[in-house]
Amino acid sequence: MTASLAHSLSSQLAVNVLDAQSLLTAFGVLGVGVVMFAETGLLIGFFLPGDSLLFTAGLLCTGGSASGVHLSLGPLLVAAAVGALAGAQCGYLLGRRAGGALLARSRSARLSEGAQRAEELLDRYGHAKAIVLARFVPVVRTVLNPLVGALGVPARRFTVWQVAGGLVWSLGLTLAGYALGSSVPNVDRYLLPLVAVIVAVSLIPLAAELLRTRRAARTEKARVAAGTEEARG
Repeated sequence: MTASLAHSLSSQLAVNVLDAQSLLTAFGVLGVGVVMFAETGLLIGFFLPGDSLLFTAGLLCTGGSASGVHLSLGPLLVAAAVGALAGAQCGYLLGRRAGGALLARSRSARLSEGAQRAEELLDRYGHAKAIVLARFVPVVRTVLNPLVGALGVPARRFTVWQVAGGLVWSLGLTLAGYALGSSVPNVDRYLLPLVAVIVAVSLIPLAAELLRTRRAARTEKARVAAGTEEARG
């Protein structure tokens, strides 16, 4: 029993926090909840693999994994959703209490870039849409919650939209992994390219919104130009 406990502890200490399958092998469903909370609620969690972890976890619920890891879908969905929602709410509260000091003190170039992109989302789309879209952008989903809190966005408005975006993101990616794993035998052998694809797919909502906004801006610019020409004539 002691040897088994020692082996378990050594495997957890050797875990690679940047690798989704390594995290799941060491910590299982509990690890998913903790990582979701840290990535969305604590600035130190910006580097964690949220998208790939959710997708991989869903994949490993199908029972056909060559890695020998098997997770239960029900508890996984609960852990993913609770971690993602509680983490975002925690980040918001930290931002309300600490203001912009948390981001200002950070020396991380990635966090600074993420904060800039988060501000751009807020300026372009407003609070509600930006809170939802940020869920699909790594790093941005980490810094936007405290940033929104620091800006004094009403708690009720933030909670409604972070819950909407958080559920779509966490449950959607997990179920996507589960659906693919159920349809294709031994699909986890191709995990790395699949993770790259799912991360790219998760950015589609943001890309579609950016495209829609640019088209609307061009249409408005053309309308204004046409009105100016008509007035001159």
